[in-house]
Amino acid sequence: QVQVQESGPGLVKPSQTLSLTCTVSGGSITTSGYAWSWIRQPPGKGLEWMGIILYDGSTYYSPSLKSRTSISRDTSKNQFSLQLNSVTPEDTALYYCTRVRDSSHDYWGRGTQVTVSS
Repeated sequence: QVQVQESGPGLVKPSQTLSLTCTVSGGSITTSGYAWSWIRQPPGKGLEWMGIILYDGSTYYSPSLKSRTSISRDTSKNQFSLQLNSVTPEDTALYYCTRVRDSSHDYWGRGTQVTVSS
């Protein structure tokens, strides 16, 4: 059974960098055919896809966030990470990591709340 779990600070100051890590168990992030994604949900709003890293390390980002977003991985720890630069209060959201298979997000973490506030 695959499990994905988000971790990181719950409070970030405006203009700083938000950094989150997703730890994957029950499967390898380098297995062909799978990808790993970050999605967020601001309070009172819908889900927003942020970006994805494929099994081979290729990355793709939402056009609206591309200039501020970076997704990387540590294959030795079976983890992938999100960095979002120059955050504002509008980046306050519940952040999820997911596994993607055949364009479907089939495994989700529980989500981690990040608040941007001074």
